[in-house]
Amino acid sequence: MRLIMFDMDGTLVNSSKAITNTINYVRENTGLHRLEDKYILEHINKPEINSAEFFYGTKEFTDEQVHLFENYYNEHCLTDLELYDGIATLLDDLKNDFTLAVATNANSQYAKKMLDHVGIGSLFPTILGYDSVTNPKPHPEMVQKILDKHSILNTNAQLIGDSLKDTMAAAKANVDSVLVNWGFSDHEEDAIETIQELEAKIIEKFK
Repeated sequence: MRLIMFDMDGTLVNSSKAITNTINYVRENTGLHRLEDKYILEHINKPEINSAEFFYGTKEFTDEQVHLFENYYNEHCLTDLELYDGIATLLDDLKNDFTLAVATNANSQYAKKMLDHVGIGSLFPTILGYDSVTNPKPHPEMVQKILDKHSILNTNAQLIGDSLKDTMAAAKANVDSVLVNWGFSDHEEDAIETIQELEAKIIEKFK
C-alpha cells in the first residue's frame, strides 16, 4: 500500500479569510486591535513562533481564547472557502492508486466539515487534526499515527504541505515530503509552484 498525506489549509483549500477573521475576532474580544490579514498569514505557519504569544500576548492559549476561536470558527469556517485550482483533478487521479489522508493542525471535525463542503471529504478515510494527537505538527506524532493506522511503511508514504511545520513533521517521521508554494507561506527555495509539478514529484517518488 502507498499513502499520500495532505495538509489542509493552504494546501488543499484556501481558507485564509476564515482564519484571519477568526484570529481578529478573538483579538477584538480580548481587548486587542485587529491585525492585517497579510501579516497573520505570513506568520501563522512559522514553526519558531509561539502562536498564543504572537497573536494574543499570552504564554499559552487561555480558555477564553479557545472558546472564542472555536465558536467563531465553527460558524464561519466555510466563509469564502475554495479548493485550489487543480486539486480536485489531482485527487481524482490519485484516489485509485493511493490511500489518501489529511494531517492538519485544524480541528478534525471542522476539517471534515470543510472538506465535505468543497466536495472532497469522502476521498480521505483518515482526517487527523490537532485534537487527534497530543503534539500537533511540526511534531511527527500525527504523521506516525496515520502510518500506523493504515499499516504503511514510512518509505511508502509522502506528505504534501505548504509550511515548514509540514516538512519538519515528515522529516522527523522519516517520510518524504513536498513543499508547495500556493498556500499561506512564501518559500523561496525547494517549493513547487504548480499542481503539475506536484504530480510529477509524486510520480517520481512512487515510480
